[in-house]
Amino acid sequence: MTRIDFYILPDTTLDARLAFACRLTETIHRKGYRLHLHAEDEAMARELDERLWTYRPDSFLPHALVDDELGSDVPVTIGWHSPPEPGIDAMLNLHPSIPEWFSRFERVAEIINQHQSVLTAKRECWQTYKKRGYPVTPHHLDAQS
Repeated sequence: MTRIDFYILPDTTLDARLAFACRLTETIHRKGYRLHLHAEDEAMARELDERLWTYRPDSFLPHALVDDELGSDVPVTIGWHSPPEPGIDAMLNLHPSIPEWFSRFERVAEIINQHQSVLTAKRECWQTYKKRGYPVTPHHLDAQS
């Protein structure tokens, strides 16, 4: 059964949410998992793509947008409208809702910040996962995380 982790940030900004997404992506990649980042829309997907190239000068995360020709050859994919190819272990869901294909992954991570629209959407996601019987684990992060 898919394991669900909610990372709860103290910040209110999209910038903080995307910065943490990059850090979490690096951690997941280092553990050897193939990861899919599910963005809210194309603009967010392209922003994540750019950030993963530049967020740390001493880091390299091989990644590509799902629609790119390299999409099936890299350990980290980014998309917003359709599921990735089979063989991905984990998903980081930055979309307000849960994609219907989430259960194909071993792990799903949700990142919450303190922006009201994100809180509202992710509360609904939490309740949906729980109603369906999925194990959900919260991780409350402090300002230094």
